[in-house]
Amino acid sequence: TKITLDKLQKGDSARIESFLSEDLPAKYFELGMTPGASIQINQKAPFKGPICIQIIENNTLIAIRVAEASLILVNKI
Repeated sequence: TKITLDKLQKGDSARIESFLSEDLPAKYFELGMTPGASIQINQKAPFKGPICIQIIENNTLIAIRVAEASLILVNKI
């Protein structure tokens, strides 16, 4: 099932499928957030705060805004 990353809950795992916009910061790609990468939601801040994501392949933790997470299409696993 393809959904946007912001719809995942804490503890969910997913594989990045594609991006709905070219406006995402280049740092995400540099950190390994590329199509095919496996991710897991570590934390979700309340009140539409940032989402903490672990990129499984390289064990990187990053925090992204909900607005940016809504532009990332993932396949829940």
